[in-house]
Amino acid sequence: MQRAERAAREESLLELRLDALKQPTSAIQPLREFLRSSPQTLVIATCRKSTYGGGFKGSTEAEWAVLKHAAAAGCALIDLELQSAERLPASALAGLRQQTNLIVSYHDYKTAPPLGPLLERLEAIPADLYKLVPTANTWRQNIEMLRCLDAYTGATPLIGFCMGESGLLSRILSMRAGGAMTYAALDPEEATAAGQPTLADLRHLYRVEALNKATRIYGVLGYPLAHSLSPLMHNAAYRRLGMNAVYLPLPTKRPAEVLDFADDIPLSGLSVTHPYKSAILDRLERIDPLGKLVGAINTVVRSQGKFYGYNTDIAGVVEPLSLALPLRGAKILVLGAGGAARAAVFGLRGNGAQVFIHNRTREHAQKLAAEARAKVVSRAELKKLSFQAIVHATPVGQYPKTGESLLEADEIHAPVVFDLVYNPLETELLRRARERGARVIHGFEMLALQGARQFELWTGKPAPLDDMRRELFTALSAPA
Repeated sequence: MQRAERAAREESLLELRLDALKQPTSAIQPLREFLRSSPQTLVIATCRKSTYGGGFKGSTEAEWAVLKHAAAAGCALIDLELQSAERLPASALAGLRQQTNLIVSYHDYKTAPPLGPLLERLEAIPADLYKLVPTANTWRQNIEMLRCLDAYTGATPLIGFCMGESGLLSRILSMRAGGAMTYAALDPEEATAAGQPTLADLRHLYRVEALNKATRIYGVLGYPLAHSLSPLMHNAAYRRLGMNAVYLPLPTKRPAEVLDFADDIPLSGLSVTHPYKSAILDRLERIDPLGKLVGAINTVVRSQGKFYGYNTDIAGVVEPLSLALPLRGAKILVLGAGGAARAAVFGLRGNGAQVFIHNRTREHAQKLAAEARAKVVSRAELKKLSFQAIVHATPVGQYPKTGESLLEADEIHAPVVFDLVYNPLETELLRRARERGARVIHGFEMLALQGARQFELWTGKPAPLDDMRRELFTALSAPA
């Protein structure tokens, strides 16, 4: 009830999961007092049986008794799962509806069965709302839910979205597709289902109440994406410019599915991150010269149903460094030989820098060096050579292994050190470089700049770079 009181200060419609209590009836009197003291608050009471994914271990009759007590206490809506509703007399359900509003719901915590037959079963029971919530294990299942909502013509309002990691898209876009409501957790640790976002994210980050058919939809394609800061950065840019647009995380192990169903969402553009920067090249109509050179893209523009690829990672490396030193003729060490390192090497070579590469696997460094006309340096040479700048382009030192650094302090021989790792804000490498008097460039500068160039490719508008940079800095500076 303390959580309910806190939630009522932010939201007027709350669900209380009575099945989370060992004795659900013990909450009835406090619930009655809460509703009397908060007359503006509407409460949904749920006592879902363990058989159907809840925590209540009693019989259908015992569940029904709890819900009737909740209705008598003043709850505005009672959520009863379909399987229990089908076992109860129609007269009992009709009697309850004389007192309050009835939601008949179906949940599947493992997969998404065919939705049509389930919807028919729901509609066979008179109710005030229907709720259809499966779990999306594939992108197709997520899309099928949005299609179901869009095609629904019943007189009774329908709530529909998917649980699970892949279900976030449908949670955010369900009301845009015609769903009656969507659900959120007050805090991340209080989520009642897999993939449930927080109230703050739904309302302020994704602005679900403002989304409509004209909203342009963008997203980041990758896996995993739990710690991606791109939605914070891009949605801040849309808010700043008052754009009807939203940027979503699109986590998937099947990137082709996202592209296959791009028209159903519909997607206007994509950021592409690990591990798909090269994997989707064969799906693109055209790739910009830099993307071809690097062999990877991080940006997709969708136009007239076709996908066009670009690499803005190069700008994210070159632009911050060019503000710190003249690149032409500069000796720059790049650490790594993966996708980010390739962007750095080709970008710097294109601007006239002398590039040296060090990588733990020397063969990978030699291959990249041959392609870019750069030089390979060994670990032993790092203690002897000096450079105008060092660019770190490996995952070493990123969250959660924040204490690691690819270089020891006595191997940092450059007045400028740029670490492309952005989480944490101050990596161990940057800490060591700062102690040696070097100027440091944080990884969020690359993230902000490559994101700004993405924004401009998608929208044709100048990016609000300061706002994007500020959003990233604030998020990375927040206590863990």
